[in-house]
Amino acid sequence: MKTPYITIDLDKIEHNTRAVLSLCRQHGIGVTGVTKATCGNPEVAKAMLRGGVQSLADSRLINIHRLQAAGIETQFMLLRVPALSEVNDVIAFVDISLNSEIDTLRALSAAAVQAGKVHEVIVMVDLGDLREGICPSEVLSFVAEAVKLPGIRIVGLGTNLACFAGVVPSVQNMNHLVELAHIVENTFHLPLKLISGINSSGLDLIAANTMPAGINHARIGEAILLGRETVHRQPWPGTHQDAFILHAEVIEMNEKPSLPLGERSEDAFGNHPAFHNHGMLKRALLNVGREDIDVPGISPRDQNINIIGASSGYLGLDLSNAKTPIQLGDVLSFNLNYASLLAAMTSEYVHKQTLSGGSKSKFSEISGERQ
Repeated sequence: MKTPYITIDLDKIEHNTRAVLSLCRQHGIGVTGVTKATCGNPEVAKAMLRGGVQSLADSRLINIHRLQAAGIETQFMLLRVPALSEVNDVIAFVDISLNSEIDTLRALSAAAVQAGKVHEVIVMVDLGDLREGICPSEVLSFVAEAVKLPGIRIVGLGTNLACFAGVVPSVQNMNHLVELAHIVENTFHLPLKLISGINSSGLDLIAANTMPAGINHARIGEAILLGRETVHRQPWPGTHQDAFILHAEVIEMNEKPSLPLGERSEDAFGNHPAFHNHGMLKRALLNVGREDIDVPGISPRDQNINIIGASSGYLGLDLSNAKTPIQLGDVLSFNLNYASLLAAMTSEYVHKQTLSGGSKSKFSEISGERQ
């Protein structure tokens, strides 16, 4: 396998999906699996579907195209509010979209009528996270205009939390969404099948049995992919946190001082990195860098290895205390957080290798076997 690469354990993703859905189903909450952190990887999507998600969602139309080209048949949701320039593609390829602009809905309406389709819409409400969504005070006037549009069917009310500003889902803001949904239903005699209140950040509320009963839909990505809730980033019970592992190859080994020599200025990214005097270090350069990963979001599987820094194409490591001897050509492995997973899956320079049915990578998880 060419390096760098990510191994994707499909069995663990399916297992995580079942674990998350088991909790949600007990509380009457349906789950849409979010594939955006994997760039709409079809094998990941299939694992989610095997695990029981009712539909798939992504924030990029190109990712939805990729899933459909792979022959995946399910309901597709566009997570990012549509751009005016893409309304024809939204109608052509997406079953349901999140919306917060009436002019965009008008454009979707015209495209849907021309295509002879009815497009489903979740109206997004901003309950404090300052990402997409109309203000609560604007919900009635917005829906009043939206229900007049042909080719558009309002099927739900939603909100997004714990993302842009980190506002945590609470009993209060979830109740607020439910109350708004009931007002919409009563005012317009419009039954809403989806009250889409949460993402992976809402699992704690569900587990504590404090999620308001009206919330019936969740959009889940990270808890399935990485086995973590997203308020405290703690492992979710019964899930795997290592479905995705990054592997990169040692391409230089040297004994070098721990402190730079000479007058210093900014690094290539405009930063002033700090260095500490630890004497001579056994240093390695790996063939992965900031162009591929969010460096603070990775951690060596061998906890005795330290990350020194990174440039666009190199990752620098201190191997002085590594558990096993490491040589040129060895492949080292790293856990990833959400940001680094997103970056690595987006990078065309990081190869992707899926594992399933107990298959194993030909490299060991900590220090690797020489090729």
